[in-house]
Amino acid sequence: MKDNEPTLESIEDYDTLKGSKKRIVWTVIIVGLLIGVIFLVAKNYYGTVSDSIPISDTIGKVPVK
Repeated sequence: MKDNEPTLESIEDYDTLKGSKKRIVWTVIIVGLLIGVIFLVAKNYYGTVSDSIPISDTIGKVPVK
């Protein structure tokens, strides 16, 4: 029984994308870059935490079995 999934050899436009497939690839790349820029801007805008609680606990002795 043979699977119906496409292989790299059976895809006719494997080496060159044309038409709507090319637009879809570029759309995915641009959307990914835009999401990355949005996260970068949000990190720079909200990144500094001014109300953090300092923790000064130290480990005195680690129990070893």
